[in-house]
Amino acid sequence: MTVGLFIPCYVNQFYPGAAKATLLLLKKLGVDVVYPPKQTCCGQPMANSGFEHLSQGCNDLFIENFSEFDYIVAPSASCVLHVKDHLHSHANEAQASGIRSKVFELVEFLTDILKVEKLDAFFPHKVGIHHSCHGLRGLHLAQMSELNAPPFSKPQRLLDMVQGLEQVTLDRPDECCGFGGTFCVAEEAVSVKMGKDRVTDHTKNGAEYITSSDLSCLMHLEGILHRNKSSIKVLHIAEILNATL
Repeated sequence: MTVGLFIPCYVNQFYPGAAKATLLLLKKLGVDVVYPPKQTCCGQPMANSGFEHLSQGCNDLFIENFSEFDYIVAPSASCVLHVKDHLHSHANEAQASGIRSKVFELVEFLTDILKVEKLDAFFPHKVGIHHSCHGLRGLHLAQMSELNAPPFSKPQRLLDMVQGLEQVTLDRPDECCGFGGTFCVAEEAVSVKMGKDRVTDHTKNGAEYITSSDLSCLMHLEGILHRNKSSIKVLHIAEILNATL
């Protein structure tokens, strides 16, 4: 099994530690990982802004970089969902379709493909999980509270394997943080209020860290935490799953 490591542009620019942790974690689990050095943005910002018709260059480059791999894994639920739903090719749609079926967010790859049952990880802190909207309602990483269905949470299951970690129970565990890409620009006041509500939920329930499979959400929350001079930190789930003594 050969995995192509897809690192979204904002992770590469602002949170390289999460990218390194993803690589190290996969290698620790015996996965043959390759990082295509010519990869760039997947085109999600353009598509979400109504310019998907201008993102074909991003699509073609993504196909060129990742078509040879058995699987494609990324530490970003939103970018993975974009590729799954919107990657197309005028030249080779069959190739694009193949990529859409083998791209996975890190958490779902660990649980659904590798079927990880044990992790050598240690993180002695109280952690709150933030479920991003794309991860929750797009990739189904956890059960949505609006459905009358048995609960499950893939991130929670993985964090249960981390020694010393205590998961905090939130009042509203799957509420949106308000980031929403360009939504936080177009509707700044609403976005900030939603983010403050999420921070308050984690704070009142004793979280020392907020983790997620989406660093875009964590970046939004981190800004609010920083302005509030809060001691709570944000950390991508890969960094926690890869943490050791």
